[in-house]
Amino acid sequence: MNFTAVLRSWARALSTQFRFKILLLSVIPLLISLAVWGGLMAWRLQAVFDFIQSYFSNHDGFTNASAILNSLGLLALKTVIVPLLAMWLLLPLVIITSLLFIGVLVMPTIAKHVGQRDFPQLELRRGSSFLASLGFSLGSFFLFVFAWVVTLPLFFVPPIYVLVQPLLWGWLTYRVMSYDALAPFADKQERQLLVARHRGSLLLIGLIAGWFSGLPSMLWMGGAMSMAYVAFFPIFVSLAIWAYLLIFIFTGLWYQHFCLDALQVLRQERHAEVI
Repeated sequence: MNFTAVLRSWARALSTQFRFKILLLSVIPLLISLAVWGGLMAWRLQAVFDFIQSYFSNHDGFTNASAILNSLGLLALKTVIVPLLAMWLLLPLVIITSLLFIGVLVMPTIAKHVGQRDFPQLELRRGSSFLASLGFSLGSFFLFVFAWVVTLPLFFVPPIYVLVQPLLWGWLTYRVMSYDALAPFADKQERQLLVARHRGSLLLIGLIAGWFSGLPSMLWMGGAMSMAYVAFFPIFVSLAIWAYLLIFIFTGLWYQHFCLDALQVLRQERHAEVI
């Protein structure tokens, strides 16, 4: 694991994050996300609440939830347990769609921007097509959803759940963003070699991003707990989605700088071997 390269690429990503063009990139996915999720929530959110309410009523769920919350010292949350559960179930879908928007709409622009400004000497070998990248991302999402569902019972074991969830998000982020970062520049062999060589560093970046992605969840759940104040709910949701997008864009920049720097070193090594 190359901590020096991780820190160096983090510093470069931080300086790139505040370029006007990069900040502007968060606006388009935000508008799309708000349109998609705003429409879905306006259309079916109440139905989700009604389903959870009915399920809890028919299966004595409120009594069990009250006992669990009381044991955790959180009995005050009993009145908002239905919207909290609804938001908790929707949260992974929101994060996944945000990550998908970043991968499809933003990462190609990030790759082009960073490549032209910071690595102009790197040859574009285009080892993956758009459809191949999309298929790889969707396959990774399906694997993630399966793992997320399997680990849901760990929610009631907080010490383990706190470790498992960032690990899952870190794995998904490293899979999708390292692939997209290298797709325009590296051929298939180079991409596979770099991922194998730097898997630990790539996963570390994903883990850090996974932990930071938990911060907007507080805004999201805050919106759920403020359902009585309907006027504030869209603001909480909008801020949470925008925060996710900014974190994912920064993570994309971090991966882009790290991967292109590693690719540049790899090609220099091969060139030296040829000489």
